Amino acid sequence: MGFTLRKPEGEAGEAGPAIMIGLFVAFGGILYGYDTGTINGILEMEHFKETFSNGHVDADGKPFITSSDTSLIVSILSVGTFIGALMASPLADSVGRRWGLIWSCAVFNLGVALQVAATEQKLLIAGRAIAGFGVGLVSAIVPLYQSETAPKWIRGSIVGSYQWAITFGLLLASCANQGTHNRSDSGSYRIPLAIQFAWSIILTVGMFILPETPRYLIKKDSQELAIKSLCRLRKLPENHEAIHAEISEMQANHDYETSLGNATYLDCFKGNMIKRLFTGCAMQALQQLSGINFIIYYGTYFFTRVGLKNAFIITLITNIVNIVATVPGLWLVEKAGRRNLLLGGAIGMCVADYIVSIVAVAATGDAPNIILIVFVCVFIAFFAASWGPVAWVVTGEIFPLKVRAKALSMTTATNWLLNFALSYSTPYLVESGPGNANLGSKVFFIWGSFNLLAIIFVYFFVYETKGLSLEQVDEMYHTIRSARKSKSFIPAENYRKELHAGNIDDKGGKHQHVENSNSRGADIESVKSA
Repeated sequence: MGFTLRKPEGEAGEAGPAIMIGLFVAFGGILYGYDTGTINGILEMEHFKETFSNGHVDADGKPFITSSDTSLIVSILSVGTFIGALMASPLADSVGRRWGLIWSCAVFNLGVALQVAATEQKLLIAGRAIAGFGVGLVSAIVPLYQSETAPKWIRGSIVGSYQWAITFGLLLASCANQGTHNRSDSGSYRIPLAIQFAWSIILTVGMFILPETPRYLIKKDSQELAIKSLCRLRKLPENHEAIHAEISEMQANHDYETSLGNATYLDCFKGNMIKRLFTGCAMQALQQLSGINFIIYYGTYFFTRVGLKNAFIITLITNIVNIVATVPGLWLVEKAGRRNLLLGGAIGMCVADYIVSIVAVAATGDAPNIILIVFVCVFIAFFAASWGPVAWVVTGEIFPLKVRAKALSMTTATNWLLNFALSYSTPYLVESGPGNANLGSKVFFIWGSFNLLAIIFVYFFVYETKGLSLEQVDEMYHTIRSARKSKSFIPAENYRKELHAGNIDDKGGKHQHVENSNSRGADIESVKSA
C-alpha cells in the first residue's frame, strides 16, 4: 500500500477538475459547522445572557438562561435541519443538485438575518429554525453532488472533505467567538452570527459556475448535457471512449431502474434497500450518539461548569484537534478502506470515553479535569479521522440512482433527528438541580456504550465500497449477502446490461463473484482486461 493516493494506471482524463469541484462544494460544510459552533460560545457571552435571559438571574444576581431555554435555543436548529433534510430529495430531484444548493443558501441567509436582528428569544429561535432548514437541505445535497461527480478511486476522500469543512467551520466559529466574547455590546454575538453570510454567498456564487452532475442529467434524459458535464469533470473531449463508457454505464443502470417503474419512498423499504437504508440511518445515528455533538454544542458550557478555567481556549484547542485529525482520515478512507477505518475509530472513541468517565468517578483533585481535557482531545481525534468523514462517505455511496436522493434525505434526517434529541436533552443530563440527572463527566459512560455498539454494527452491516463506482456498489449489494465478505467482491462487466436483458437475476443468478484475498483494484483491472 503506497503512501500517496494515485490515479490508477489506464484511467483516462484528469482528476483535477472533479477533485477541485468536489472540494469547493464541500464548502457547504462550513455553513453547518460554523452555525453549530457559534452557539457553543455565544451561550456563555454576558451580553447574550443579558439580552435573552427573559429576566432570569442566578444565585449571584447575574442574568441566567435556564436549562429549558438553553435546550430550545440550541436544539431548534436541529428541528429545522431535520425537516430540511427530508425536503432535500424533492428539491434536488426537481430542480437539480446545483440549483438545490443555490436555493438552500437563500433559505439559510434568511434565517441568519433574523438571528442577527433578534433582541428577544422568539425571533432568535425562529431564525435558528429557518437557518437550520437551509443547513438541512445543504447537508443532504452536498454529499449527493460530490458522490455523483467524483472519480471512483478518490470518491471517499472527496465526500469525506465535507466533514473536514464542517470541522473548519467549527474552528472559524471558535475563533470568531474568541475574538468577540469580551465585548460589552451586542456585537459580541451579532458579529459571529453575521459572518455566516460570507460562507453562504461564496457557495452560492460558486454554484452558478459549476456544472450539474452527469447522473442527475441522465436521470432527466438529458444525455447530451450529461456528456458535456462529464467532459468538464474529466477534462476529456466528447468523442473520447472513456466518456462514452462511463455514460453508457450510467445510462444502462438508469434504464434498468426505470424499467421497474417510477421511484417512491416505498421503494426505499423494498428488497435489499431495507438493509441499505438501515445501514445508512444507523450510521448517521451512531455518529451522533458517539458524543461528538456534546462537545460541539456544549463544550464551552460544559467545561465552565466542571470548573475548568479558560473554557473558550479549551474549546478552541478541541476544534484545532478536530480539523487536524480529519486530514489523515481523508487519506485513510481510500487506503485502509471504509470498514477498517470505522472499526478502528469506534474502538478508539469507546476507550477514550470510558477512561474519562471512570476517572471522573474514581479520582479526586485536579486529575479528573486534566484527564478530561486530554481524552476529550483523543476522542475527537479518533472521531475526526473516522466516523466524522466516513459516515457521509458510506451513506453517499450505497444507494442506487433511482432512490439515492430519497434515501439520502432519510439518512441525513436521521442524523438531525438524533442531533435534536441530544442537543435538547444534554443540559438535563449534565446539570444539577431539580429535574436534572446531574451526570457531569459521567455522561461519557453513555457515549462509550454507544461506541461499543458501533463496533458491532460496522462488523456485521457495513460493506467495503472502496475503489468501486456507484453502479458497482449497487451490483455488490445484489450479489454479496454478507458485509464481512464484501472485500472479496469483484464487479462483472456489463452487469446492468445483462441484468436488463434477463440473462442474469439480481440475487446472484449466473453472476459469479471472486472471493479471494487479492487487492480489489488489481482484480478489477484483470476483469477489465479479460
